[in-house]
Amino acid sequence: MQHLEELKQQIKDKLPELDVVVGWEQGFDPLRATPLFMRKPEDVDRLIWNPLCVHNLATYLTGLKGKKVGVVVKGCDSRSVIQLLQEKLISRDDVTVFGLPCTGVVSIRKINRQLGSLDYVEDVELSEDSITVTSNGQKHAFGLADVAADKCGRCQYHSALLSDAFVGEPLTDQAEDDYADVKAFEEQSEEDKMNHWLDVMDRCVRCYACRNACPMCVCRDHCVAQSRDPHWMTQEDSVQNKWLFQMIHTMHLAGRCTECGECERSCPVSIPLLLLRRKMNKEINELFDYKAGTLIDGKPPLMSFKVEEENINERGW
Repeated sequence: MQHLEELKQQIKDKLPELDVVVGWEQGFDPLRATPLFMRKPEDVDRLIWNPLCVHNLATYLTGLKGKKVGVVVKGCDSRSVIQLLQEKLISRDDVTVFGLPCTGVVSIRKINRQLGSLDYVEDVELSEDSITVTSNGQKHAFGLADVAADKCGRCQYHSALLSDAFVGEPLTDQAEDDYADVKAFEEQSEEDKMNHWLDVMDRCVRCYACRNACPMCVCRDHCVAQSRDPHWMTQEDSVQNKWLFQMIHTMHLAGRCTECGECERSCPVSIPLLLLRRKMNKEINELFDYKAGTLIDGKPPLMSFKVEEENINERGW
């Protein structure tokens, strides 16, 4: 795709100064990309860049702490890098950011929903506004806008907000995000909302893919969901335990979630987890006028303190 050769050259130029650069390469079939860890110039030749590069590679940064790391980011991914820097979970001196403009990524789940199965994908053809998938010997054409991830339709940051090397021309068009999906859900009765979540949580297998894919979940080795000291949760296969885990997960991401969607994308049973995260983000935005990972020199509201918050009337109780 466009800008790929320029990106490869930028990485090769910086590689001698770095221990590893994280990008994307072709996955096990033509429809899937997978993270690529580049340590040698020949590794860079496997790099790809197209709408199938969905992974938020910022997830790997905390695991590589202490090394000199390069990372390739889209706009939404760059927000995660900024948030990690704000929380001092990574060092700016150790991270080299290769930024890209992005017009959207493909939701493989949407394509799967249309075709019924993606067990045998023989070929994928990408153009500026369409994708053609050859599966089981048959070609299926889709408009990229029709199979784009939902987050892309409301994306306000199409270009990396932070970069040491930017490839291509920054995109300035911004979509509006008025949290219409959250507001529509809020209009339901309390009983309907709870029944919805108990129903979808019933199919959770507690694989923790949502936690492991999240760039802001950095305490995986000490996660409350599996900790024995303190022992807050059991390993019981009950809806109540599954719901409790997701509520704790959502609260731990308050003011930190960059809505990259990796939690929902990685879920093997299609639980709409991003709705929970967006509900919390809506409250944070209304209370503190803050969106995670958008202000390089900003400070997360739950990591700061004011005696009087402008939008919280503590004296009115």
